[in-house]
Amino acid sequence: MAAGARALPGVSLTWAIDDPRMRRLILRLFVAGLAVFIGIPLLTLVLWSFAGEWFWPNVIPTQWTIRWYEQVFENPRVVNAMVLSFTIAPVVTVLTALIAIPAGYAFARLNVPFRRVLLLLFLIPNAFPRIGLYVSLAVLYYQINLIDTYWGVVFLHMIGTLVYMTWITTATFRSIDPHLEEAARDAGASPLRAFWSVVFPLALPGIIVASLFSFLASLDEAQGTLIVGTPHFITMPVLMYTLISSFERPVAAVFSVLLSLPSLVLLVAAQRYLRSEYVAAGLGRV
Repeated sequence: MAAGARALPGVSLTWAIDDPRMRRLILRLFVAGLAVFIGIPLLTLVLWSFAGEWFWPNVIPTQWTIRWYEQVFENPRVVNAMVLSFTIAPVVTVLTALIAIPAGYAFARLNVPFRRVLLLLFLIPNAFPRIGLYVSLAVLYYQINLIDTYWGVVFLHMIGTLVYMTWITTATFRSIDPHLEEAARDAGASPLRAFWSVVFPLALPGIIVASLFSFLASLDEAQGTLIVGTPHFITMPVLMYTLISSFERPVAAVFSVLLSLPSLVLLVAAQRYLRSEYVAAGLGRV
């Protein structure tokens, strides 16, 4: 503090930070600001999707209509894209789980050589701009006849989903006390029985969270699908690019709402599992 300056009596910056009520107030202000930052664009999309007329300076539409939704659902391209997206995402999630759950258990329980290096390798696809990776994959896909195929799109989506699933399941398995599994083994259970009866039920919240994130990552993937899936495998995010450039703004808003709705619903559903003690403890140790 500068010479001659005097602090206000009874007021201290340290006190303001350490006081629980002040911390709660700061946290609530931050959450409120974040909600406004995220909520206003979403609210604007919803309003546009029902707007018959909306001109400045009106805050809300002056006329309301559902014709934009009718126009979207009457378009066979949109319906096909929605069906394809909600067909690919579950397949990607299941295949990712079949790989990531054993991998997560091995990283958490077994003495895997270079474990940290291998875990970091899963982050490589997300460490650099993906467009270069997708172009390289497209060249490889062309050589092995996977370009413009269903399974080519599925395998490409798994590149991103393996990161979420492997890291979250590894953290979840690490947070579970290994003595519980050892006790089941001492009671006569086989390694597989001990896993399914003791470890898996405790790890289930973390596996569900990882599956939800993998599902959403597959549902929102656009660049790679555009490169390796067109012209016959057009998902919702890919089709959204053409809707924005070729259709009226309310139509694009409708499609954005339809694309955002599953993400919001699944993220709200994931909140109950994120509160699990094993998920929280595991994520804190990543």
